[in-house]
Amino acid sequence: MPDATNLYLFIVAALLLLIVPGPNMAIVTSHAVAHGWRAGLAAALGITLADLLMTVLVSAGLGALVMSWTPAFDLLRWAGACYLMWLAWQALKAPPSGTDTQPTQASLRKIFTRATLNSLLNPKALLFFMVFLPQFVTVGSSSVTLQLMFLGVLLALIALVFHSLLGFCAGRLHARLRKGLVSKRLGVYGFAAVMAALAARLVFLNRPV
Repeated sequence: MPDATNLYLFIVAALLLLIVPGPNMAIVTSHAVAHGWRAGLAAALGITLADLLMTVLVSAGLGALVMSWTPAFDLLRWAGACYLMWLAWQALKAPPSGTDTQPTQASLRKIFTRATLNSLLNPKALLFFMVFLPQFVTVGSSSVTLQLMFLGVLLALIALVFHSLLGFCAGRLHARLRKGLVSKRLGVYGFAAVMAALAARLVFLNRPV
Protein backbone atom coordinates (compact mmCIF):
# COMPACT_ATOMS: atom_id res chain seq x y z
CA MET A 1 0.00 0.00 0.00
CA PRO A 2 1.32 3.52 -0.81
CA ASP A 3 2.39 5.69 2.11
CA ALA A 4 -0.01 8.22 3.65
CA THR A 5 1.39 11.23 1.78
CA ASN A 6 1.14 9.58 -1.63
CA LEU A 7 -2.33 8.29 -0.81
CA TYR A 8 -3.56 11.73 0.23
CA LEU A 9 -2.11 13.33 -2.91
CA PHE A 10 -3.66 10.58 -5.03
CA ILE A 11 -7.17 11.17 -3.65
CA VAL A 12 -6.90 14.94 -4.10
CA ALA A 13 -5.59 14.55 -7.66
CA ALA A 14 -8.33 12.04 -8.52
CA LEU A 15 -11.07 14.38 -7.28
CA LEU A 16 -9.63 17.33 -9.18
CA LEU A 17 -9.44 15.30 -12.38
CA LEU A 18 -13.01 14.03 -12.02
CA ILE A 19 -14.56 17.48 -11.80
CA VAL A 20 -12.96 18.48 -15.11
CA PRO A 21 -15.52 17.78 -17.90
CA GLY A 22 -14.52 14.80 -20.00
CA PRO A 23 -15.88 11.82 -21.98
CA ASN A 24 -17.01 9.84 -18.93
CA MET A 25 -18.90 12.80 -17.52
CA ALA A 26 -20.57 13.32 -20.90
CA ILE A 27 -21.56 9.64 -21.16
CA VAL A 28 -23.18 9.58 -17.71
CA THR A 29 -24.93 12.92 -18.12
CA SER A 30 -26.29 12.26 -21.60
CA HIS A 31 -27.70 8.86 -20.64
CA ALA A 32 -29.27 10.23 -17.45
CA VAL A 33 -30.88 13.17 -19.25
CA ALA A 34 -32.19 10.95 -22.05
CA HIS A 35 -33.34 7.97 -19.96
CA GLY A 36 -33.35 8.87 -16.26
CA TRP A 37 -31.16 8.39 -13.20
CA ARG A 38 -31.13 4.59 -13.51
CA ALA A 39 -29.48 4.95 -16.91
CA GLY A 40 -26.93 7.33 -15.39
CA LEU A 41 -26.15 4.79 -12.68
CA ALA A 42 -25.81 2.00 -15.27
CA ALA A 43 -23.36 4.17 -17.22
CA ALA A 44 -21.40 4.90 -14.02
CA LEU A 45 -21.14 1.17 -13.29
CA GLY A 46 -19.98 0.48 -16.85
CA ILE A 47 -17.23 3.09 -16.53
CA THR A 48 -16.18 1.51 -13.23
CA LEU A 49 -15.85 -1.92 -14.86
CA ALA A 50 -13.69 -0.39 -17.60
CA ASP A 51 -11.53 1.34 -14.96
CA LEU A 52 -10.99 -1.96 -13.16
CA LEU A 53 -10.09 -3.76 -16.40
CA MET A 54 -7.58 -1.06 -17.31
CA THR A 55 -6.13 -1.27 -13.80
CA VAL A 56 -5.51 -4.99 -14.36
CA LEU A 57 -3.89 -4.27 -17.74
CA VAL A 58 -1.58 -1.63 -16.31
CA SER A 59 -0.69 -3.63 -13.20
CA ALA A 60 0.19 -6.68 -15.29
CA GLY A 61 2.24 -4.60 -17.72
CA LEU A 62 -0.11 -5.46 -20.59
CA GLY A 63 -1.13 -1.84 -21.11
CA ALA A 64 2.41 -0.84 -22.04
CA LEU A 65 2.68 -3.90 -24.27
CA VAL A 66 -0.51 -2.98 -26.16
CA MET A 67 0.39 0.68 -26.59
CA SER A 68 3.94 -0.18 -27.69
CA TRP A 69 2.42 -1.59 -30.89
CA THR A 70 2.21 1.53 -33.07
CA PRO A 71 -1.14 0.79 -34.83
CA ALA A 72 -2.89 0.02 -31.51
CA PHE A 73 -3.62 3.69 -30.72
CA ASP A 74 -5.21 4.33 -34.11
CA LEU A 75 -7.15 1.07 -34.10
CA LEU A 76 -8.65 1.85 -30.71
CA ARG A 77 -9.58 5.44 -31.52
CA TRP A 78 -11.17 4.59 -34.90
CA ALA A 79 -13.08 1.67 -33.41
CA GLY A 80 -14.30 3.95 -30.62
CA ALA A 81 -15.31 6.71 -33.05
CA CYS A 82 -17.28 4.27 -35.24
CA TYR A 83 -19.00 2.82 -32.19
CA LEU A 84 -20.03 6.26 -30.90
CA MET A 85 -21.37 7.32 -34.31
CA TRP A 86 -23.36 4.07 -34.43
CA LEU A 87 -24.88 4.92 -31.03
CA ALA A 88 -25.81 8.40 -32.28
CA TRP A 89 -27.46 6.91 -35.37
CA GLN A 90 -29.36 4.33 -33.32
CA ALA A 91 -30.71 7.08 -31.05
CA LEU A 92 -31.87 9.24 -33.97
CA LYS A 93 -33.61 6.47 -35.88
CA ALA A 94 -35.48 5.10 -32.84
CA PRO A 95 -39.23 5.82 -33.11
CA PRO A 96 -40.52 8.45 -30.65
CA SER A 97 -42.30 7.06 -27.60
CA GLY A 98 -45.59 8.64 -26.67
CA THR A 99 -45.61 7.26 -23.14
CA ASP A 100 -43.31 7.82 -20.22
CA THR A 101 -41.56 4.48 -19.78
CA GLN A 102 -38.79 3.65 -17.34
CA PRO A 103 -35.69 1.97 -18.76
CA THR A 104 -36.02 -1.83 -18.70
CA GLN A 105 -33.48 -4.25 -17.32
CA ALA A 106 -32.40 -5.07 -20.87
CA SER A 107 -31.90 -1.40 -21.80
CA LEU A 108 -29.93 -0.78 -18.60
CA ARG A 109 -27.63 -3.67 -19.51
CA LYS A 110 -27.13 -2.09 -22.94
CA ILE A 111 -26.22 1.25 -21.35
CA PHE A 112 -23.82 -0.52 -18.98
CA THR A 113 -22.15 -2.22 -21.96
CA ARG A 114 -22.05 1.03 -23.93
CA ALA A 115 -20.27 2.89 -21.15
CA THR A 116 -17.78 0.05 -20.66
CA LEU A 117 -16.92 -0.15 -24.35
CA ASN A 118 -16.70 3.64 -24.67
CA SER A 119 -14.00 3.73 -21.99
CA LEU A 120 -12.12 0.67 -23.26
CA LEU A 121 -12.09 1.97 -26.86
CA ASN A 122 -10.61 5.30 -25.80
CA PRO A 123 -6.82 4.91 -26.09
CA LYS A 124 -6.23 8.00 -23.96
CA ALA A 125 -8.00 6.32 -21.04
CA LEU A 126 -5.48 3.47 -21.03
CA LEU A 127 -2.60 5.93 -21.43
CA PHE A 128 -3.97 7.91 -18.50
CA PHE A 129 -3.91 4.87 -16.23
CA MET A 130 -0.38 4.02 -17.42
CA VAL A 131 0.88 7.53 -16.59
CA PHE A 132 -1.25 8.49 -13.58
CA LEU A 133 -1.12 5.45 -11.28
CA PRO A 134 2.68 4.90 -11.15
CA GLN A 135 3.24 8.47 -9.93
CA PHE A 136 1.79 7.56 -6.52
CA VAL A 137 3.56 4.26 -5.96
CA THR A 138 5.88 4.15 -2.95
CA VAL A 139 9.02 2.38 -4.12
CA GLY A 140 10.37 -0.24 -1.73
CA SER A 141 7.42 -0.37 0.66
CA SER A 142 5.57 -3.26 -0.98
CA SER A 143 4.91 -4.88 -4.33
CA VAL A 144 4.53 -2.30 -7.09
CA THR A 145 1.90 -4.48 -8.76
CA LEU A 146 -0.20 -4.62 -5.60
CA GLN A 147 0.12 -0.86 -5.13
CA LEU A 148 -1.01 -0.24 -8.71
CA MET A 149 -3.98 -2.55 -8.17
CA PHE A 150 -4.90 -0.79 -4.93
CA LEU A 151 -4.67 2.68 -6.50
CA GLY A 152 -6.65 1.61 -9.55
CA VAL A 153 -9.45 0.11 -7.46
CA LEU A 154 -9.52 3.19 -5.24
CA LEU A 155 -9.73 5.46 -8.29
CA ALA A 156 -12.56 3.33 -9.72
CA LEU A 157 -14.52 3.58 -6.45
CA ILE A 158 -14.05 7.35 -6.19
CA ALA A 159 -15.15 7.73 -9.80
CA LEU A 160 -18.17 5.48 -9.19
CA VAL A 161 -19.40 7.69 -6.33
CA PHE A 162 -18.82 10.86 -8.36
CA HIS A 163 -20.49 9.57 -11.54
CA SER A 164 -23.42 8.09 -9.59
CA LEU A 165 -24.12 11.47 -7.97
CA LEU A 166 -23.78 13.10 -11.37
CA GLY A 167 -26.27 10.62 -12.82
CA PHE A 168 -28.80 11.30 -10.06
CA CYS A 169 -28.55 15.05 -10.60
CA ALA A 170 -28.81 14.79 -14.39
CA GLY A 171 -31.76 12.40 -13.97
CA ARG A 172 -33.74 15.25 -12.41
CA LEU A 173 -33.55 17.07 -15.73
CA HIS A 174 -34.95 13.97 -17.41
CA ALA A 175 -37.92 14.09 -15.03
CA ARG A 176 -38.69 17.59 -16.26
CA LEU A 177 -38.33 16.70 -19.93
CA ARG A 178 -40.35 13.50 -19.92
CA LYS A 179 -43.81 15.09 -19.96
CA GLY A 180 -43.86 16.23 -23.58
CA LEU A 181 -43.00 14.34 -26.77
CA VAL A 182 -41.07 17.36 -28.11
CA SER A 183 -39.02 17.50 -24.93
CA LYS A 184 -38.27 13.79 -25.18
CA ARG A 185 -37.01 14.18 -28.72
CA LEU A 186 -34.82 17.09 -27.61
CA GLY A 187 -33.28 14.76 -25.02
CA VAL A 188 -32.62 12.16 -27.73
CA TYR A 189 -31.11 14.77 -30.04
CA GLY A 190 -28.90 15.95 -27.20
CA PHE A 191 -27.73 12.39 -26.57
CA ALA A 192 -26.97 11.85 -30.25
CA ALA A 193 -25.07 15.15 -30.39
CA VAL A 194 -22.93 14.16 -27.39
CA MET A 195 -22.09 10.78 -28.96
CA ALA A 196 -21.18 12.45 -32.27
CA ALA A 197 -19.02 15.04 -30.48
CA LEU A 198 -17.16 12.33 -28.58
CA ALA A 199 -16.63 10.45 -31.86
CA ALA A 200 -15.19 13.59 -33.47
CA ARG A 201 -12.93 14.03 -30.45
CA LEU A 202 -11.48 10.56 -30.99
CA VAL A 203 -11.06 11.10 -34.74
CA PHE A 204 -8.93 14.20 -34.17
CA LEU A 205 -7.04 12.74 -31.22
CA ASN A 206 -3.29 12.86 -31.78
CA ARG A 207 -1.06 10.06 -30.63
CA PRO A 208 1.12 11.31 -27.74
CA VAL A 209 4.82 11.43 -28.50
